[in-house]
Amino acid sequence: MSGTYRFTFGPWNIHEGADPFGPEVRDSIAFEEKLGMYKGLGFDGVQFHDDDAVPDLDNLSAAKIAAAAKKLKKQLDKQGLYAEFVAPRLWMDPLTVDGGFTSNDPKARAYARERFKKSIDIAQQLDAKLIVLWLAREGTYIREAKDSALAVERLAQVIDEMLQYDREIKIAIEPKPNEPMDHAYIPTTGHAIALGLLTCDHARVGVNIESAHAILANLDPSDEMGYALAHKKLFSVHLNDQNGLKFDQDKSFGAVDLRRAFNQVRILDKYGYGNNGESVGLDIKVMRTQKLDKSTQHLSNSREIFLDLLAVSRSLDDKVVNAFIKERDYEGLERMIIKALMGK
Repeated sequence: MSGTYRFTFGPWNIHEGADPFGPEVRDSIAFEEKLGMYKGLGFDGVQFHDDDAVPDLDNLSAAKIAAAAKKLKKQLDKQGLYAEFVAPRLWMDPLTVDGGFTSNDPKARAYARERFKKSIDIAQQLDAKLIVLWLAREGTYIREAKDSALAVERLAQVIDEMLQYDREIKIAIEPKPNEPMDHAYIPTTGHAIALGLLTCDHARVGVNIESAHAILANLDPSDEMGYALAHKKLFSVHLNDQNGLKFDQDKSFGAVDLRRAFNQVRILDKYGYGNNGESVGLDIKVMRTQKLDKSTQHLSNSREIFLDLLAVSRSLDDKVVNAFIKERDYEGLERMIIKALMGK
């Protein structure tokens, strides 16, 4: 077991509690105040959407975008924080109602490409070498509306264009099987890695695996992570939890299935995740019932659960584990794991 860990989350993980069925229930916390909370919660890095870093960037010139990003970099440096990645937010603009890169509207596709480039420009100023690409609306509500083969070609083409736009960045595709679209073109880790193989420099194209997204695809997150690790493609993770195959809940890590969380920690640690600078990212929503003064507890809880499960995993005697495996005594192995998780 050899992983070393730095933890990150995005400013959207401290929020006002609005959901599709109800309004905000907490006051807002200013962005600068959120940055001041990171170190106290045990976090070293910040995840950014492009417009988290530079608000209203669609209405700013390239020079103003660069100036705003430079100002943010100074704020991060002052707090002792780093930017883990920048992610283009391509699903909120009315122009991208039918997707960005896979839209049937050439104006929407052009907008998505330019927004992607702006994200890279911001990342350059923040000294972030990773772009996370969540293909939120790159899919269909009805399959007859788009050509799936053409859609995949368009995705590969735009990733090629961005790899050539910046010769140093890496792109981590974040797969999700549904929501907001009914059918996503890149729903799983395997799809994301295969898409990367269609590009001009596939060594720089990998994945960001979110626990809940894997669960929504009826897959085990640790298996998805293992698949990516075997391909040397696990560039980042979004750890959280999910209560069944429904909407994306982004629950605190380990809050639903502690054993499932344990196996994610174990596979990451076994293969040295983090030793090459990768971050342990969280993407978790605070419960809507939580009061303002406790609205960061889900973040510190999730980090502590990760570290607690890491300690459990490292406490296991590999000789005993391997003996159970050699004897094909999986009942014995299972009991050992459950007892360890119960602190016995």
